[in-house]
Amino acid sequence: MQMTLRTRAELYLLSITVVWGSTFVLTKFVLENASPFVYISIRFTVASILFAVVFFRRLRVISKDAIAKGAILGVLLFVGFALQTVGLKYTTASKSAFVTGLMVVFTPLFQMIIERKSPKLGNIVGVVLVAIGLFFLTSPKGSEFNIGDALTLICAVLFSLYTVYLSIFGKEHDPAHLTFVQFVSTALLSVLAIPFLETAYMNINGNFLILIAYLAVMPTVVALYVMAKYQRNTTPTRSAVIYSMEPPLAALFAFLIIGEQIGMVGIVGGVLILLGLIISELSDVIFKRKPRK
Repeated sequence: MQMTLRTRAELYLLSITVVWGSTFVLTKFVLENASPFVYISIRFTVASILFAVVFFRRLRVISKDAIAKGAILGVLLFVGFALQTVGLKYTTASKSAFVTGLMVVFTPLFQMIIERKSPKLGNIVGVVLVAIGLFFLTSPKGSEFNIGDALTLICAVLFSLYTVYLSIFGKEHDPAHLTFVQFVSTALLSVLAIPFLETAYMNINGNFLILIAYLAVMPTVVALYVMAKYQRNTTPTRSAVIYSMEPPLAALFAFLIIGEQIGMVGIVGGVLILLGLIISELSDVIFKRKPRK
C-alpha cells in the first residue's frame, strides 16, 4: 500500500518527537555547566552556522517577507525555549516534558481563532484524552505545581502559537529560509538577554561539548527543519497530538538515564496519551460518516 504524503509527514514528525523526548534530561545536565541563556545562545549559534553551511545555496536569496515571518517564529521559539529552559532549573525533566505537552490542548483553540478552522471530531476526542492523560502525568503523588511548572505552562502556550503559525507560514515560504531565520533570531535574542536576565556562567568540559553538539544538531537543526518542511502536510491539531508523545518519551529517557519515576498514575496518563494519538490519527476512519441511502 502506497504511503500518503500526510502519513509520511506525520511519521517524520513522530521521529523528531522521539529526539525531542531525549532533550529534557540532557538539558538538565547542560544546565549544571552553563546558565540558561548562555546555553540557548550557544545551541542556536552553532545551529545557525551548521544550517548555513548545509543549506548555503538555498539561503543565498531570502525574501523580506520570509525574513519577517521567520523572525516572528523566532521570537515565539526564543521565548518558549527560554521559559522551558529556566523552568527546568526548578522542576524535573519528566514534569517539564509533561507540562510542555499541554500545547496539544491550546493548539486547536488557537487554530480556531487564527485560521477559523474547526478540528474534526476525532481530533477533539484525541485532544480530550491527551489532556486527561497529561493531567495524570502532571499530578503524580507528591509532585506539587511549582514556579518551574508555571514557566513551562506559559512555554506550552507559546509553542502552540508557534505550531499554528509555522503551519501557515510554511505553506508560503521555503522551510529552509524560515528555519534559518528562526535560528539566527533565537541566537541573537539569547545573547541580548544574557546581561539583563542572568548571571552568566559556563564550565567547558568534554561532556558539555558532546551534549551541546547533540542538542545543536539533532533536536535543533534536523528536527526544526523537518518540522518546518513536513508540518504543512498535516494539520496543526494532528501535529500537536503527535508532539504529545514527547512527555512519555521524555519520562522514559529520564528513567533510563537518571532514574526519575512517575509512578502508576503517570503510566495511566501515558496510556491515555497513546490512545488519544491513535484516535486522532485514525479520525477519518473511526468517525467516517456513512452515505445516506
